[in-house]
Amino acid sequence: MTTALHDDNSFSTWIGRDTPKTRKRASRRASEELRFAFYGRASTVEHQDPATSEGWQREATEHLIAGHSRIVASYFDVGSSRRLPWRHRPQAAELLSALADPDRGFDAIVVGEYERAFAADQFQRMAPLFRRHGIQIWLPEANGPVDPGSLMHQALVTVLGAQSHREVLRARHRALAAMRIQVADQGRYLGGRPPYGYQLVDAGPHPNQADAKWGRRLRRLAEDPDTARHVRWMFAERRSGRSVAGIARALNEKNVPCPSTVDPTRNAHRSGVLWTVRSVATILENPRYTGWQVWNRHSADHDASTDRRRVVHQRTIRQDWVVSKQRTHTALVSEQDFVAVQGMRSARPTGDGSIRTYQLSGLLRCGVCDRRMDSHWVHGHAGYRCRHGHSSSRTRTPDTPLPLYLREELLITRIGVHLAQEDHEDRPTPAEIATFLHVNALTVTCYTDRIAIGNQS
Repeated sequence: MTTALHDDNSFSTWIGRDTPKTRKRASRRASEELRFAFYGRASTVEHQDPATSEGWQREATEHLIAGHSRIVASYFDVGSSRRLPWRHRPQAAELLSALADPDRGFDAIVVGEYERAFAADQFQRMAPLFRRHGIQIWLPEANGPVDPGSLMHQALVTVLGAQSHREVLRARHRALAAMRIQVADQGRYLGGRPPYGYQLVDAGPHPNQADAKWGRRLRRLAEDPDTARHVRWMFAERRSGRSVAGIARALNEKNVPCPSTVDPTRNAHRSGVLWTVRSVATILENPRYTGWQVWNRHSADHDASTDRRRVVHQRTIRQDWVVSKQRTHTALVSEQDFVAVQGMRSARPTGDGSIRTYQLSGLLRCGVCDRRMDSHWVHGHAGYRCRHGHSSSRTRTPDTPLPLYLREELLITRIGVHLAQEDHEDRPTPAEIATFLHVNALTVTCYTDRIAIGNQS
């Protein structure tokens, strides 16, 4: 049996007669008066004028839709990153809620620039939602409505998304590179809260001529006469073996104002009026008290595991810190004392009230089991031991290694000999040895008859 090529009942004719409903709706509305909802966004409040930003975006959309109708609703987010999904931007979320309302009052959404509304592949992921509610998206880059069925428009949106993501990465790289140079070469103060014990003072005209013409000036850290002495006292007390908790308690007993009390505006995130262990520890860990400008101690990145892309703060290793080539402000603690304080354990008073100190606390590892060795007072002398995980509450088994006990004096001698063999200064003092190990992030692995010195892992 032969089928006619032009038979109205043929399969090919039946396929050719089908037209996507969304395209019919789009074509019909393109020739009608459309009601538009405007959406725009400004990234920050501090560095952008929201009114100006909204103005130029609105102007771009009005030029785009000229002759098609007017804007009947406006949604504009201020301080929302393009990385945030629409449902996590206040105004965009309100716009999404309006889509489900049959009486929403608008037929299409228009934006002044792709990057103001979308980032990366956000548009592609939201396209089914817009299509389901019969909403067109008008973009200046498309010179009108985006047609999801057009291969050209699909390619355009893909390119725009890639460009948007690339610009985010480029801007981040340029900003971080510039900040690195400004700190390392110029020792510049980059902003933020001045550390407790310092205040901001004028540092001359801004090096950027355009900024200088506007009257902007540089700032730098200077000693705060009201609080600097408390910082010096904290380091001195910690160096003598006092615990961080004990320092915080003493500060509160003496009614010393804490950071949030001294500068409540810059410390709005802190609501307390008393010193805490964390606030004291933060001061003792801050290398800027040595007089050097230090940047990149912490990194902030976005957690891609959640759709909110929350910011995750992490500490960076010391090798990645950016330190100024010259001192930029008054030091409140010497480098030697600062290094000695890092990683110190508290010196606890004995029954007779005396203080036992351990120069190598936290720097020793057992060569048998690789555990950290404990400080241990042995026959009136500082020493260190490792029981290889054994506890007095358990019966020792025959295969349990014997505990390792080493006097601090013996270890100091062995470390001194080891350093002398590597052309370090002769006969360093115990304090100098401890400082050297801390500064160079070294660990001493201990055996019964020898030691090995290596980098901390």
